[in-house]
Amino acid sequence: MADDADRLSPDDARILSVESPVVMGHTLKLNVLEPGTPLDLDALREAVAARLPAARRATQRVDTDAPEPRWVDAADFDIRDHVRRHRSDRTMTRDDLWRSVGGLMSEHLDRAKPLWTFDLLGPFEDGREAIAVRIHHAMADGIAAVHFLDALLWDAHADRPPRTRTAEPAEHSELARLPGALLREFGHRASRTPFDRPLTAARELAFAVAPLADLKAIGAARPDRATVNDVLLAIIAGGLREWLDISGASSRHLRAQVPVSLHARDEDGALGNHDSFMNVDLPLGDADPVDRLDRIRAETNVRKKFDDADEIYDLMHALGRVKHVGHAARRLTDNPREFSVSISNVPGPRNPVSVAGRGVRLFTSSEPALHHALRISAISCAGEISVGLCTDPQALSDIARLAAAIERAFADLRAATS
Repeated sequence: MADDADRLSPDDARILSVESPVVMGHTLKLNVLEPGTPLDLDALREAVAARLPAARRATQRVDTDAPEPRWVDAADFDIRDHVRRHRSDRTMTRDDLWRSVGGLMSEHLDRAKPLWTFDLLGPFEDGREAIAVRIHHAMADGIAAVHFLDALLWDAHADRPPRTRTAEPAEHSELARLPGALLREFGHRASRTPFDRPLTAARELAFAVAPLADLKAIGAARPDRATVNDVLLAIIAGGLREWLDISGASSRHLRAQVPVSLHARDEDGALGNHDSFMNVDLPLGDADPVDRLDRIRAETNVRKKFDDADEIYDLMHALGRVKHVGHAARRLTDNPREFSVSISNVPGPRNPVSVAGRGVRLFTSSEPALHHALRISAISCAGEISVGLCTDPQALSDIARLAAAIERAFADLRAATS
């Protein structure tokens, strides 16, 4: 009998079931390598193959023929199917890179094989190269994807992969707290979101970057100290305000769903998904960048004080045990009137990482969802935070302008708090 550990968790199985002709189901971790000796594809394959025992899921595929989907060993595993060169007929520019990874994000991973690929892109005009890593979300969430890169791709380094807080044991007052969490997270039905548009399989990506130390300094400058994630949300709010051309109407806001990882400290690199969320109103109508930050900080502080993410996680999994009730609950949480855009932030390595001795700048992106044509995701690495934007260009165009607007919003907030 197969090990129960090989059965997909309810979270992973649900994510797998969402895949469709227009939803690919994977996430991107883009590793841009500093200039150096061009990577040898065969050597890269050998290096990755030698480390496969450190990540069992890397050589397993999903078997959906059984009553419940399971991970099974891929009998015909071939490293050449997963570590590949993405051909280009000329040296690449930044825009070429963005178009190439957009093309990769629009392609389904082969369900008959393990659900990951490393695509080597470049070289660029300055000698850089990139490795676009795609991992199906049913295999790993953001934290687990960083563990995957640490296991298979990055050179040995001093950092341990990131950990998140351990959820506290439930208290006797848990049921008393739940109604408050429901009121804060749901029941705030907004007007039609600007991102509730039909979705196709096309993808367009853009990225913005900022020094992590500056985000920390901005947060520390406020009387009620703001977290890096609060500052990030405020910067993104400023960028969206410009991109959507919102002015005045101080009550105008856009509701963001912020995933919260609940991976325990003792999981030690376990793949799969273990996360919840909290919903936060981004005050796009507020012209003052500092006021936007303070309002966001006040709201997230309440969510954290009452452990909303843990409460919602427990509730959704309790409801999920009753099939039709669980589906109805998911329809509620995914409704575009409940939130407009998902904004995630994954902690990456604190110190520099490298591949074949070449330093890496790390970027991330996750795909949009039905009725949510824009997806925003961020990751930190070695003192820098990058923000990845992914859209369906047939639903929302000019995503590069949003990336530029986010960088301007960062500069405005830094100047206003300095």
